[in-house]
Amino acid sequence: MRFRQLLPLFGGLFALYIIWGSTYFVIRIGVESWPPLMMAGVRFLAAGILLLAFLLLRGHKLPPLRLLLNAALIGLLLLAVGNGMVTVAEHQNVPSGIAAVVVATVPLFTLCFSRLFGIKTRKLEWVGIAIGLAGIIMLNSGGNLSGNPWGAILILIGSISWAFGSVYGSRITLPVGMMAGAIEMLVAVVVLMIASMIAGEKLTALPSLSGFLAVGYLALFGSIIAINAYMYLIRNVSPALATSYAYVNPVVAVLLGTGLGGETLSKIEWLALGVIVFAVVLVTLGKYLFPAKPVVAPVIQDASSE
Repeated sequence: MRFRQLLPLFGGLFALYIIWGSTYFVIRIGVESWPPLMMAGVRFLAAGILLLAFLLLRGHKLPPLRLLLNAALIGLLLLAVGNGMVTVAEHQNVPSGIAAVVVATVPLFTLCFSRLFGIKTRKLEWVGIAIGLAGIIMLNSGGNLSGNPWGAILILIGSISWAFGSVYGSRITLPVGMMAGAIEMLVAVVVLMIASMIAGEKLTALPSLSGFLAVGYLALFGSIIAINAYMYLIRNVSPALATSYAYVNPVVAVLLGTGLGGETLSKIEWLALGVIVFAVVLVTLGKYLFPAKPVVAPVIQDASSE
């Protein structure tokens, strides 16, 4: 594969690894002054309108109804349910350790759904995902792994919905390019705002400056850039590779804490980081480092030649 073909792949993975690695912290800042479902809706409203306006001004046309419905379904599964559940859980002060461990099940569920849809999976992907999950548990072994069980259940529901949407989205026809992401975000807005009204969410005061900045960051980087990168990946690489961000994001969050927050890591945490990196290498580069041995068909000698 040529470097030009690999460039979008590396760019997409970089966006997911780094940007989504920081969004959990940003979401936690945002829900301090926004109701969670409302904040998620405002985030996707801003991102969806900006992206759709940009595409229409560039001469893109809305896709046919069938593709619109396909994108709407993926927006419901990934953004409304998947991301919405995580945002609500963050508002309930779910410990970061629980959130990291539960979200790390996304690649596992993704492989399970891949098998159900008949997508070929490799043994190395299963091994890498198991090692990565173990690394996430190690990374959080010294932290708070107890807390609100309902918050953990919400994240689990979101993780299952995200995994199913990722696999199903790779099997159906979606609008070309960034149009898919724009439609998905706007559909998610409708669902999230209805859920916000049903839940009785209200703004009791104007959100703080940090709250507005959090929504802006989530809209531009976490949505317009990262979600479109993810949609590219689920259509062009294996589901295991596309969801490998679930292991890298906690690593990025920890490194940000050590670099910006003055935190220190224990020996077991450094070991856990190494385990996670090894797992990601297995999932991303395993087929190149450990290529499958070619199956040699047995030679059947023609009896007439004897």
